[in-house]
Amino acid sequence: MYREFRHILRVSGTDIDGTKKLVYGIGKIRGVGPSFAAAVVKAAELRPELRMGELSEGDVQKLEDVMRDPAKYGLPARIFNRRKDLETGRDMHLIGADLVLSGKTDIDFMKDIRTWKGVQHSLGLKVRGQRTRTTGRKGRAVGVAKKIVLEAARAAARAGEEKEEKK
Repeated sequence: MYREFRHILRVSGTDIDGTKKLVYGIGKIRGVGPSFAAAVVKAAELRPELRMGELSEGDVQKLEDVMRDPAKYGLPARIFNRRKDLETGRDMHLIGADLVLSGKTDIDFMKDIRTWKGVQHSLGLKVRGQRTRTTGRKGRAVGVAKKIVLEAARAAARAGEEKEEKK
């Protein structure tokens, strides 16, 4: 039984190289790491030594279904990337655009309720306890603003000269 080899495969909105083995190919999808990919391949009952290009459309659909709802296939919740979701309370695993969107909504939620992390995000500062005294200075004026100080001193000097001329 000969299957046509596909060099580029579309899985969960991501183009994947068909020459990669299953675990490494699936790992190219955003939100899928090596351990989760191995668990998905095992749950989908596929051989890990297969190449991505050798998969049939049914196999691709099965992989996508396992990645979308891994709890249905008996995968443990400890390998999910979204445990106890705020809205639903369920353990889920998000991939692709859903992962990016949920990250943005989480940050917006933190900004809305004015948590420390939300304030740091809104100010464009470091969030995870990194130092800010010497790093993270790109794109903003930090420290002594020499131009402002010099202009203020010149303006004060001019104002002092004008007062003396009036007397």
